[in-house]
Amino acid sequence: MEVEIIKNKKQYEKALQRFEEIFLAKSNTKEGKEAQLLALVIENYENTHYKIDAPDPIEAIKYKMAQMNLSKKELGEILGYSSRVSEILSRKRKLTLEMVRNLHEKLNIPLESLIQAY
Repeated sequence: MEVEIIKNKKQYEKALQRFEEIFLAKSNTKEGKEAQLLALVIENYENTHYKIDAPDPIEAIKYKMAQMNLSKKELGEILGYSSRVSEILSRKRKLTLEMVRNLHEKLNIPLESLIQAY
């Protein structure tokens, strides 16, 4: 299959089907190189047509807390304000710039999620 830029859904589905067929090919083979190119054009099409918005900041924090099994007390230590955790999680208080930086650095939450309006 000759790899081309995907312009419509039919081409996208065909590319996905072919990618599935050659997914496990070794990278230094003809099929492996084709799989690498297909992955790039598929990703490009999906980023254009199936864009996923960044999650709400509070939901991102709650998800990360659950994922890392963090308590509210531990989150307070990360935020630098233990007394404000409940207010932030209940959306009664907004995140400060310092809190956003701490959450990004210590919990690796993307800045795109943390700076959204909520």
